[in-house]
Amino acid sequence: MSVDPSGLTREDVVDATPIGVNIRSTVATYSGILDNLRRAYGATDAARERGLAAGDFSYNTGSLRCPRCEGTGQVVLDVQFLPDVDIPCPDCTGSRYAPAANDVLLDTAGGRFTLPGVLALTVREAYEVLASLPKVRRKLRTLKDLGLGYLTLGEDTPALSGGEAQRLKLAGELGRDQSGTLFILDEPTVGLHPLDTRVLIKVLDRLLAKGATIVVIEHDLDLIANADHVIDLGSGGGEAGGRIIATGTPDDVAANPASSTGRYLRALLQGDG
Repeated sequence: MSVDPSGLTREDVVDATPIGVNIRSTVATYSGILDNLRRAYGATDAARERGLAAGDFSYNTGSLRCPRCEGTGQVVLDVQFLPDVDIPCPDCTGSRYAPAANDVLLDTAGGRFTLPGVLALTVREAYEVLASLPKVRRKLRTLKDLGLGYLTLGEDTPALSGGEAQRLKLAGELGRDQSGTLFILDEPTVGLHPLDTRVLIKVLDRLLAKGATIVVIEHDLDLIANADHVIDLGSGGGEAGGRIIATGTPDDVAANPASSTGRYLRALLQGDG
């Protein structure tokens, strides 16, 4: 991807570190989707009849959160002589909400859903169901584009893999002007199907179109083949690595006989891999 160090004003390291350790953080909260959903549920007739507003639908502080687990969806089981064990809350079965939350339903393209029911949907399912909420759907589309369509909206972010965490962090950047921003991505294709890798490449192209500069540390040949400039380090790992073996366009590296990466890259570019 493009590297232009001139005019950079912000560095954004999109790495594989977990997104916090707080189990209150979910895909829906981190992406901002829950805020939009709370407002939508708070505006329903059923909510108004019960004197409920958007704030009541927060599982962190709202009146509809499960009183037993206080909105975490988990309780600690004290096992004698063994470490404590976290289990799904017996009262809310992990939904984080009290039964009263099931009294408020939202009319959607897929039927009538409670908020706990929506949070149990995958990103892909929610994208189809929530067609009447354009702001939510835009965010869901971004998550889908990043290959995260299989995650549920209520999924705890600390439990995500490194690759999933990177892509979720990246999702928040796509709607902004990225002029003067340097992104550093560490192995963003980890866990991705080859088709999802192609989608990721399109997403990175969208960031470039918004003025971003992107540096990617990567082993995936499809991503390398789409770079503007490649720096091939090697020739092995550990003490046998760390030296610059080849630089240039993907074609330049593919033509360099000293590059092991180049040999496989050449096969890919020629259609043999």
